[in-house]
Amino acid sequence: VLCWQPNAGTTINSQMLIEVSKCVESINGVKEGEWKNTFCFYKPMLKEQANASEFPQHFFGASLQEQPYKFYMMENLQSYRIKFAHNCEGFQYRLGDFLVRVGKVVPMDSENLRGLLLEILFSVEMEYLPISSWKTSHLIMSEFFEILKETLGKKSLQGHFVHAEQNFSEFGLSDQYTSRHTVVQYASIWAQMSTTAQ
Repeated sequence: VLCWQPNAGTTINSQMLIEVSKCVESINGVKEGEWKNTFCFYKPMLKEQANASEFPQHFFGASLQEQPYKFYMMENLQSYRIKFAHNCEGFQYRLGDFLVRVGKVVPMDSENLRGLLLEILFSVEMEYLPISSWKTSHLIMSEFFEILKETLGKKSLQGHFVHAEQNFSEFGLSDQYTSRHTVVQYASIWAQMSTTAQ
C-alpha cells in the first residue's frame, strides 16, 4: 500500500488521481473495473469518563473489496461506536502479473470529520499475483514501485508516493501475504495521518 505525500503547501485535487491513473495506463495497465475499500474509526462508548484511560481512544476497522463479507478490526475491547468512516474508491488495473489499485479517499459522512486533516487523499495498492510470500516478492515489488515512481516522475505532480515498511511479525502475521497484511498497512497509514493531524 502506497500513500500520496503532497509537496509542502500543495493542495491535492482530483486531477492528480487522473494523472496517476494515466501513468498506470501508460505502462500497459489494463483497467479491470472499479475498486473500493471501507475504513472505519471507532471510539469507546463509556458510561463513566473515569474509565477512559483503560481503553484505547479509538481503533481501526477495515473491509476490503476482495473479501467484502469480512471486517477486520485492529482491537476488540468493550463497546464502541463509529467516530468517522472513509471509502477508498477508484479503479483496478492489471499489468501482467501485477494488480494495481488506484483510489481516492473520501469521507462517508463529512459531518463526523470535525477538524480531521486529510493529508492523504489517494492511495495505490500493488499486488504481485504469482507469489504470496512477502519476503520472496518484496524485491520484485520494490522494482515495480521504482518503475511506477519513474513513470510518475515524468508528470509534474506536486508530491510523491511513499511506502512505509512494516514488520508484520509484530502483528502475528506469517510470511504468506493475506488481506490482514493489507489492513495492517492501511492501519499504519491512518495512524500516521491521525498523529500528524493532531
